[in-house]
Amino acid sequence: MQGPWFGVAYIVASPLTVAVPWIAVRMARRDFAEYLALNWPSSGELLRALAITAVLLLAEGLAASILGVEQFSPDPYLRAGESGGLLMFLIAACIAVPVMEEFVVRGFMFRGWSQSFLGPVGAIVLSSVLWAMIHIQYDWFGRFWIFITGLVLGQFRWRSNSTWLTVMVHSAMNLFISFANGLDL
Repeated sequence: MQGPWFGVAYIVASPLTVAVPWIAVRMARRDFAEYLALNWPSSGELLRALAITAVLLLAEGLAASILGVEQFSPDPYLRAGESGGLLMFLIAACIAVPVMEEFVVRGFMFRGWSQSFLGPVGAIVLSSVLWAMIHIQYDWFGRFWIFITGLVLGQFRWRSNSTWLTVMVHSAMNLFISFANGLDL
């Protein structure tokens, strides 16, 4: 039953979640797009980031194989295809969730923490830890790789000054993982 509604819930919740940092930034009398570094990346930056991400996903797959760990957990919501919610799930997983998480984690949190005593490196590490912790649907192996991915995405954000770059890479990863999980298309 949750299949068709899972995607809808994330699609509805994402703009509401992004509204919270938007309100905070506006209360500080700052420009939202500037604060979150909503700058469009160059095609070269995007291609490099996608290539690095492909290597990261290969490393994760190799580590899973060596350790004998099931790489992609068969969560109940991945049954969306069986219950008619596949399109909503894909929109949620590949658009709404990456926008929401990247705006909050590598947009809002990174910006604030990188300007504190933590600096950019501390902000990348702390935001990666928190990002991994919120993914409670995964086991230790999955959370470890989410942390590593967070470090990589944080580096992309820092070096490119573009949260849109991390949104695009996050979206591409979720699309790949959705298909790798064997959604019934």
